[in-house]
Amino acid sequence: MSPVQKSSYPNSSPTNGHSSKNGASSPHQNGTTPTLSRAKTNSYFGHDREEVTRLLIQSLGDLGYYNSAERLSIESGYEVEAPSVAAFRHAVLQGEWAEAEALLFGTEAAEEGGGVSISNGNSHHHEGLRFAENANKKELRFRMREQKYLELLEERDLGSALMVLRQELTPMNQDTSKLHELSSLIVCQSADDLKAQAQWDGALGGSRHILLEDLSKSISPSVMIPEHRLAALLSQVKQNQISKCLYHNPHTSPSLFADHICDRSQFPLQTIRELKESTGEVWFLEFSHNGKYLAASGHGGTVVIYDVETFTMRHMFKDHTDHVPFLTWSPDDSALITCSHDQRAKAGQCILTIEHHGQPVTTAAWAPNGETFVTGSLDMQTQLCLWNLKGDQVYSWATDYRILDCAISPDGQRLVTISSEKQIFVYNFVTREQLYCIVLRTKMTCVSISRDSRYMLINMAENEVQLIDIETADLVRRFLGQKQSEFIIRSAFGGADENLIISGSEGLYRHPTNNDMGAYILKRKRATDSKVYIWHKENGTLIETLEGHATGCVNAVAWNPADPCMFASAGDDQNVRM
Repeated sequence: MSPVQKSSYPNSSPTNGHSSKNGASSPHQNGTTPTLSRAKTNSYFGHDREEVTRLLIQSLGDLGYYNSAERLSIESGYEVEAPSVAAFRHAVLQGEWAEAEALLFGTEAAEEGGGVSISNGNSHHHEGLRFAENANKKELRFRMREQKYLELLEERDLGSALMVLRQELTPMNQDTSKLHELSSLIVCQSADDLKAQAQWDGALGGSRHILLEDLSKSISPSVMIPEHRLAALLSQVKQNQISKCLYHNPHTSPSLFADHICDRSQFPLQTIRELKESTGEVWFLEFSHNGKYLAASGHGGTVVIYDVETFTMRHMFKDHTDHVPFLTWSPDDSALITCSHDQRAKAGQCILTIEHHGQPVTTAAWAPNGETFVTGSLDMQTQLCLWNLKGDQVYSWATDYRILDCAISPDGQRLVTISSEKQIFVYNFVTREQLYCIVLRTKMTCVSISRDSRYMLINMAENEVQLIDIETADLVRRFLGQKQSEFIIRSAFGGADENLIISGSEGLYRHPTNNDMGAYILKRKRATDSKVYIWHKENGTLIETLEGHATGCVNAVAWNPADPCMFASAGDDQNVRM
């Protein structure tokens, strides 16, 4: 729908979503109670009838049923929003910034930063739109003028842009660093350069829609209903049911027609196959992104690739001369990086060898475009490096800590590393700058990032897995129960929607005797069990504890991204369990 279609239907007189007596229009009331008497009750099964009706009108428009939306508006006497709201929406989306400010703040606004009038001296007074509680009006005005400034720069109207910067943005005394950042954009040589530097997609991109969405959050929802509100409410209903369904694991979204629950019998609880091609303890494994192959590595330097459909070995690589604790598939599954204690990282069979590090290479991560990758090492000189596919070093971070593990977010914005000094470092992967550091009380063994790039998952050496919000650095949830104290145990996101958390656990391990190199004895570390633990991500409930491997640690687990009913575990017993 057009901005006008979304909120204006014939033969009705809106007052911010309400009708007035005898069809006569009244001044905008910003959400006051309608005076038109109705025979119907104001309640709809415990919900406000007006709110439900306005949501239905909006949703009918979202679905493309414009005539039905218009008919419902006429019959009910309600509208989605007032003409002033529709005009504001239109002004923002069309880049009419003076009008947008006047509609939002009022034609006689005289606040700090200056008001903008479109009255021409003879228009009636307009008070502006009703704001939500705790709305920061100064910040809203700044955001609108920032967009105006960027669009002028994009048009290469540098004179007008400079006037906006000096006369409209600077006097508002907002964040000084933000003003310096905006002023530096003046020297951009082209619109493309501007977009890259500002990380902004231009007037014709999605920037105006994003701005409108952000502004609408500060306007009273009774005046300006949030975009696609009914769809958002339905999504919340579904998510609430999923969060209460312990065994939720299907690809399909729950139906709205019935309450949702998944049966435990449909959950992967039984071992269907043991893969025994590895020549030593299996320390790490990972499915290809298409779910067709599984790569496993560990003690002895052998890397095995299995065909998941037939459970047969597809390839075996023996290029490394020492143990291989880590590997990772390229985004298109055409290459595999293997990291070894022989201080080398190799890609593919063998198309590239990185011999830069002076200590064991512990981890690697591909950039989402597959054109570069990061390696991490215990080397104290060059611990964290970025490489291209030719083996050229693109960048080296100046760090003073040993890298245990790293991960790059799927959106390509963040690089997360964990150190041997009990620290988590988060970098802007685009600008390479360090954003923050978290110091924890205990050592960590691995990090992984969710598909939506929102969360990092950290295994702790004190029987704990933590879910942390990447942007805020807040601890979201703890997952307890697995046994981990001395060895590297890896966890992972699991399930169709990554609504599960899965981790291995420590157990019996084999240790050679002093007098017989061919003999092994079993030693039990404290609090060990050799099991696989699965939690519900949304509420932290431990939903299953499964038998892992015969002896030793369950070192790593991986969930098949293409098959929510399959995961694999790697063990000290030299086997991979499917």
